[in-house]
Amino acid sequence: MDLLQDWHVQETLDSEEEIFHRSTNEENLFFHAVCSGDIDFVYQNCKEKRFTESEGVGILSRDPVTNLKYHFVITTAFITRLCVEAGMENELAFRLSDFYILKLDNLHTTQAVTDLHDRMVLDFTGKMRLLVRNIGTSKATGACIDYIYTHIKERITIEDLADYTGLSTSYLSRLFKKETGISISDYIREKKIEKAQNLLKFCDYSLIEITNYLSFSSQSHFIQLFKSYTGMTPLKYRNLHSHSSWNVAEEKKTDTV
Repeated sequence: MDLLQDWHVQETLDSEEEIFHRSTNEENLFFHAVCSGDIDFVYQNCKEKRFTESEGVGILSRDPVTNLKYHFVITTAFITRLCVEAGMENELAFRLSDFYILKLDNLHTTQAVTDLHDRMVLDFTGKMRLLVRNIGTSKATGACIDYIYTHIKERITIEDLADYTGLSTSYLSRLFKKETGISISDYIREKKIEKAQNLLKFCDYSLIEITNYLSFSSQSHFIQLFKSYTGMTPLKYRNLHSHSSWNVAEEKKTDTV
């Protein structure tokens, strides 16, 4: 039997069983909530377990876990593109999408897929919420933010951003601070510290490795800057937020300013 015949048979069976898909209005409402940063609506949707409801949802696989994975990928693809259209930086959106879809490979239960789905949609929603707050910034400021995100591992200067945007350093500095409330240098440092926090929580990089990875001038400078932003040293932060096996001797040796 060829595909055309298969289709006609399936179409007949679906008609006899009165299978109907849910209205796209409901899906559009959910996608709009994600793109607009409506964290309360999205959280409630997850709490009600709408993602796992089978009524009005197409069957993409006879295996329930595989079926849910397919729906996960579709949902992620839609959200990614809609968030980009709504202003999310293109590279950030697709990296986030790839990250979550790759995580599916190691999941083998519907509950695990559901939990990952909830984390994914709340992650996108949270990032869009922050973006919506900063809406109205100029193209030049947006370009600087995108550049800083994609080059966070490098040593970034105002001159680099001026060359990238085609504006003078003085004008760009005034524009960026006016629109964001923070200087370019402070913004770069803030984003590097945020990246360092994630590395400390989720990776086993040593302090010198993080220092080099984020292009800080020295380990002592990194520790000083981290402490000024977070109120604690990097190793104290790691011990507080992770289950790393760093010992007291290591902390005494490297975590001093």
